[in-house]
Amino acid sequence: MKKALSILLALAVLTVSVFALAACGGKDTLTIAVPNDTTNEARALILLQENGIIKLKDGAGITATINDIVENPLNISFKEVEAAQIPSILPDVDYAVINSNYAIAAGMKPAEESLLIEGAYSAYSNIIAVKNGDETKDSIKALVAALQSQAVADYIAQSYDGAVISVVENPGDGVDPTVDYDALKGTEISVAASPAPHAEILEVAKSILADLGVTLKIVEFTDYVQPNKVVDSGEMDANYFQHFPYLDDFNKEQGTDLVNAADIHVEPMGLYGGQQTNLDALTVQ
Repeated sequence: MKKALSILLALAVLTVSVFALAACGGKDTLTIAVPNDTTNEARALILLQENGIIKLKDGAGITATINDIVENPLNISFKEVEAAQIPSILPDVDYAVINSNYAIAAGMKPAEESLLIEGAYSAYSNIIAVKNGDETKDSIKALVAALQSQAVADYIAQSYDGAVISVVENPGDGVDPTVDYDALKGTEISVAASPAPHAEILEVAKSILADLGVTLKIVEFTDYVQPNKVVDSGEMDANYFQHFPYLDDFNKEQGTDLVNAADIHVEPMGLYGGQQTNLDALTVQ
């Protein structure tokens, strides 16, 4: 009798567990990885909100965090991860929101593989950042002219299939008429950049500047902090890896005084499937 009761009790517990798992889609919760830096985390959460997956509290903007989520009907668990590392943990989570530059570096194709992707929001244009006051130097103006050229715009359009979009409205020939290029001959301009797509795009500008007698030195970094620090210290002339909301937040936190010398392109942030291969699990009933 006792043995029979034990079996019945075990079956009851198992039945309750099965129904509980079924109610949650077969697991306790869905997990989405998002960048852990302030502005990119907010950007990821805004993408999810715009697609009806979560809701942020009123007024939560480009500095929103997971603490600002007021509606989470699917009981999603958020994993905050350094942006550059998210592609490597994609198999361990259900979904991940990834910056296009890191997706490209990981061999992914954002326009084809993302399940959701941003529009070309100008607020997130990737910029050339320099020390305050340096934006008027001929060397920086020459760099900007090269990056805002038709050659660079064409390269972006032909190379990234919508994963990188030029925001330059009227691309030029790569030459700024106000710059004394004769005086710049023999000058080296150093720029910190992430490997993809920034360093790749800079190679096009490097060729333009070389024809004008100016050397462009490109130094690759794989994190978000050091490129700003080396520009702030004067070790390098400029960097090209970030959008302005990130720079603005960095200046406030670090006490630096870096400014936007020019907008070049935008990299739409996308949601990618890890353990989930489509959006079915994110459908709010």
